[in-house]
Formats: sequence, C-alpha cells, structure tokens
Amino acid sequence: MSQRFFIPRDTTAVAVGANEVANTLAAVLSEQVSEATIVRNGSRGAFWLEPLMEIETQGERVGFGPLFPEDVADIVALSPADRTEHPKYLGKLEEHPWFAGQQRLTFARSGLDDPLCLDAYLSRHGFDGLEHALHLPPEGIVDEVTRSGLRGRGGAAFPAGIKWNTVLQAAGDEKYIACNADEGDSGTFADRLLMESDPYMLIEGMTIAGLAVGAQQGYIYLRSEYPHAWEVMHTAIAKAEAAGYLGEGICDSDRQFHLELRLGAGSYICGEETAMLESLEGRRGVVRAKPPLPAIEGLFGKPTVVNNVLTLAAIPTIMAGGAEAYAALGQGRSLGTITLQLAGNIKNGGLVEVPYGATLRAVLDQFGGGTRSGRPIRAIQVGGPLGAYLPEPLWDTPLDYEAFAAAGGMLGHGGVVVFDDTVDMAQQARFAMAFCAEESCGKCTPCRVGSVRGTEVMDRIIARESLDENMALLDDLCETMELGSLCAMGGLTPNPVRSALQYFPEDFA
Repeated sequence: MSQRFFIPRDTTAVAVGANEVANTLAAVLSEQVSEATIVRNGSRGAFWLEPLMEIETQGERVGFGPLFPEDVADIVALSPADRTEHPKYLGKLEEHPWFAGQQRLTFARSGLDDPLCLDAYLSRHGFDGLEHALHLPPEGIVDEVTRSGLRGRGGAAFPAGIKWNTVLQAAGDEKYIACNADEGDSGTFADRLLMESDPYMLIEGMTIAGLAVGAQQGYIYLRSEYPHAWEVMHTAIAKAEAAGYLGEGICDSDRQFHLELRLGAGSYICGEETAMLESLEGRRGVVRAKPPLPAIEGLFGKPTVVNNVLTLAAIPTIMAGGAEAYAALGQGRSLGTITLQLAGNIKNGGLVEVPYGATLRAVLDQFGGGTRSGRPIRAIQVGGPLGAYLPEPLWDTPLDYEAFAAAGGMLGHGGVVVFDDTVDMAQQARFAMAFCAEESCGKCTPCRVGSVRGTEVMDRIIARESLDENMALLDDLCETMELGSLCAMGGLTPNPVRSALQYFPEDFA
C-alpha cells in the first residue's frame, strides 16, 4: 500500500524539531514500509501543532501533532483503521475546527505540497490568474484589481488599484515592481510563511503586476534574517523562469518580466518603502522625503509599484476568481481577507486568515485558545511594535481599517501580540521609545532625538521621579514626534506609549 508522509520544512517547524521527526521517520520507513514517500511540505501555519505530520493513504490525508521523534514509530505501525486511537491524531486537517473556521484565499495552498514542486502548484490552479491576465490589456488588469477593493497589506492600507494606475499612467521608459519582503514587525511571519510554503504565488502576483503597469523588471527585497525563505525563493524563481512563467516570452506570449532576489540590510527602517528603495539602489537605508511618490519617481528615479508580499500574493486569486468574488468578502472599504498572526503569550499561535469584519475577540476566542501561561489576557498589541495596546473593552472592534483607526489602533501587517495580566505596561511604553531609538534611520530630528529623550523620560517615570513634570514632558515629546517626523517610524511611536498611558494608568501611578 503506497503512502505519502508530509512533514513541514518551514523555519518555525524546523525550529521546534521537524527535521528530527523527519529523520526518525526516514529511518522507521526504511525498516517497516516499502512503498512510502516523504514530502517536505510547507507549513499550514498552525504552529501550535508543529512538528506536524500528515499521512496520505489512498487519497485520504490525516494529521498527527505536535510530535516528538519517539512518537513516529508507533504511528507508522498503526493501520489506517487504528490511527484514530492515537492521542496525537488530528484527523483531516480541513475538518479540524482551527482550519475549518478560516476562509483561506492567499494561504489556500500553504502546507499542501512541496513548495518547490511546480506541477503541484499547477494542479491546484496555479498560474490561472497569469493566464487570464495575459489576455487582458494593462488597463483591464488594473481595473480588475481596483474593483476587487484590494488594499496594501502593510501599514498605510493604500488601495492597490490606485497605486498601480498611477504607475501605469506615469511617463517613463522603464518601470519597476518592488516587493517589500522586509518583514520586521514583532509578531509577524505571514510573508515568510508564504514565501517558504507557496513561493510561486508571489512570483505569479509580481508577474501580473508587471504586465499591468508595463514593468519588465521586478525585485524582491527579502529580510536578511530569512535564510530559508531566500533558498526557497531563489530556487522557485529559477524553476519558474525555466518553465516559461518568467523571463522572455511568458507562457509563449510576447510579454516579458524578470525577477531578482535582493537581501535586505538588516534594518527595520528598510521596511519603509523609500528606505527600501534607497537600499535596493545600494545606499544606506534612509527615508526619502515625499513627494515625489515612488509611483512617480521610485527605484532609480523611475515609476515603481511598491507592495508587500501579501498584497502581491492576493493578485492571482483576484485574477483567477474575479474582482467581484474577492470584493464580496469583508466589510466597508476593507474587502477580501485579512491574515492575522497570533503571537506572544498565546496557547494556539499561528496564522489565521478570515474575512475583514470579524472582531478581535471572536478571532482570539475561536483560534487563540487563551494565554499560554493560563492567566487572563490583559492587553493586545495589533499592528506591530508601533501599534496601540488595546484593553479588553476594545477587543470587540471589527477587524476593519477604518474601525481600528477610529478606536486609536491600526491593523498594519496583521500581527497580534497577546500579553497576560503580569505585563508591566510602563515597561512596554518604554520599549516603544527604545525600539524607535534603536531603529531610527536618523534623518529627522523628532524621531532621532525624540526617541532617545523619550526613553530617558520613561526611565524617570518608571523610577517615579517628578511624575507630573515628566508626564507633561512625555506628552510634548509624543506630539513633536507625531507631527514632525518624516515617516511613520517616529510618527507612530507615540501610539503604543499613549495607549499604555490611557488604558493602563495604574502602571504609571
């Protein structure tokens, strides 16, 4: 009886022991099973179940996890009928409540196959969106993206269709597509997971973007701390080009698009689009003044589409399924699905994809499983290290850009970091200032100097020195940073500080 065994090889799975489980499995299979294949797939994003192993027998695939190497031999020895009795048995993962409650579009293929197997990607409707785009004029592609309501899956949430149309209409003998894969926010890993689990999705999205705006060259600016993602993307690009999905004569057409992978500079600020462009051009990553916008004068002074991984990876779904189907999900101006990364002090950490409009509380109740420590949740930070700390009354805020902004928060890249009731919110406020001081590019004074002075003021507040005077000084500093900083690094740093002061004043008393 032929069987296939799936064990993820993404960074998180490997970090918690997936390679050891795979090595043990290989040894066990060599002795017990004659017809068996081990597939190192990408992760499905349920990191709380890793290392995860799935067994496919006669087309039926069931999971076990989280595993230790010593669990493997017993599982392999079980007959399909007896597997349900094993304590690590999970059943069909599509039917598991943690997966069944999601609506995956961007991550629909994640974890199903070997991420570098082009045939597997094609068998699951890969490159269908590209084939459709090749039959449309550039204006038709841009119109499809615009009608879908897709917004940037980074901080600003700017409508992708408007940005693409600006680049399409801009004059220029050369245009570029720049993918911001410098995923530096605390508690975020969606970009890495997609690149390691479904790399052709990003390649397809970037190629469509090139067709849409008349760009023949694209760059992926990859975070330097992602060596495995580098290996996967580098190999996937070469395979896609060899198969005719990149380079000259895409899919036997007269269109072309070339793609290069560039390693980031190890700086948080290079996640800001203009600092990333500076780094791509070989200079120090420093924020540019705007205008001009990158869509007019971007990489090498040419019109440039700058989107992050999740934005570009949503494009194939939109082009294959139609703008209306994508826009039917979500609410208000927040359409499609949001990818949330549950991290921090949480029991069931991992990646969750749901339509916009669900509440933060509903997501945590359905998927989070409470804190890992077992203590009550006290605060949740959404949107990375510059996002606000949200108290319990705000957890019913819909996951919607406008709703979160009205509540003083931001969705950002979808990072959700949970803190239990032992957290010291004064220390968290200090961390925000110290983080800005560490990661500022240094170009503007409010950010460069304000964050250093802010850290010093926070130290005096924590030491309970002249509280009233230092609180007033902190408020002045926050206002100066918010209104005077050149980019969002300094402009948003006051968010976590002010939210900690507003919602958790007892920690500053």
